Order: sequence, then structure tokens, then C-alpha cells
Amino acid sequence: MTDDGTLAGTTVGDFLDSLAARVPAPGGGATAALHAAQAAALIGMVARYTSGPKHTDHADLVSGILADAEATRAAALALADADATAFTAVTDAYALPRGTDEEKARRTAAIADALVGAAGPPADVIGAAGSLVSLAEVLLPVANRAVVTDVAAATEAARAAATTARLNVEINLGGIRDDRVRAELVGVAERVPEVVGRAAAVEQRVRALLR
Repeated sequence: MTDDGTLAGTTVGDFLDSLAARVPAPGGGATAALHAAQAAALIGMVARYTSGPKHTDHADLVSGILADAEATRAAALALADADATAFTAVTDAYALPRGTDEEKARRTAAIADALVGAAGPPADVIGAAGSLVSLAEVLLPVANRAVVTDVAAATEAARAAATTARLNVEINLGGIRDDRVRAELVGVAERVPEVVGRAAAVEQRVRALLR
């Protein structure tokens, strides 16, 4: 990670060193967000190749897809940082003293609050993954045929983002006391199979084009 603690600007090697280290974060949540960022980058690349005289009929559509992909890529990187911060807050809450009943109550409340915070970034990653699959679905029919496999690669990365993020939502549910928040998070997690199915459908469409 960079000196300021953000993922943007760090090298791949440094991130992997941090990921492999025995430290609370980054972990699976940051990885999910990075999957989403990579999916967005791939969509952006395909959009940039889908330009020029041969693609003028779809220029406005592709331009809009590119703008959305770039915005989602930046958001996903920010979610990776947010996830690391939120998970650190969880470990800090578990480290609070519990020698008295008052301390135990304070610690329990702090853990519950921290778990809500920790579930937020991966829930947002699931939303981003769904949006990226939607962009891929729209881009594929008009995409430059030389790079259509990268559309499928993007949806595979989005699928990985969604399924990995779901795990990080679910692991936090047990300690969340607020029934409304729990229900909202469960609802977000339940969207993942649809995202996975749509991603698979894009892959199959790409494979059909290759045949």
C-alpha cells in the first residue's frame, strides 16, 4: 500500500505483499473491490477500442459506457480503501477492554457498530459488480470484435467481485443487531446469483461469437 494507506498508486507487488502479510487488512473485501476495478478497466479498454470511423453509429453509446466505467473504477478503488479502514475498526473494537460489565457492554456495542461499517463496502461492491455487468451487456453487441473476449473477462471479474463481496457481507451479519440493516444487507447479498447468471450469459455470448 502507499504511504497514505490508499490502494491507488501502489504497485501490484506491494499490494500482494500487504495482502499476504499477517495483518487485518487488506483482505478479501479489498480483493473484491479490486476485482470490480479491474472489470471496469477492461470495459473502459474495450470502449476505447470501439471508436473511430467504423464505430461512429454507436459513438454516443460507447462514450457513455466509458464514462460510467471510469467512474465505477474510481469508486471501486475507493471501496477497497474503505473496506480496509472498516475492517481495522472491527479489529480495534474486538480489542477493547472487557474487564467490567460496563466495558463489556461498550465493547459489544462497538463491535456491532463496526460490523455494520464493515459490511457497507462489500455491499457497495456487489452493486458496482451488477452495474458493470449491465455495461458489458450493452457494450458487447457494438464492441470491436478484436477485443470481445475482454468483455467476457470483465464480466468474469465482476462475478468474482460479487461473490467475494457477498462472503464479506455474510460474515458480518451475525453480529449486527439492527434488524433493518440486517435485512437490507441480506437483500443485497441475495442479488448476487442474478449477477453471476448474467455474467455467465455474457461469457456464453462471447464464446458463441468466437465459434
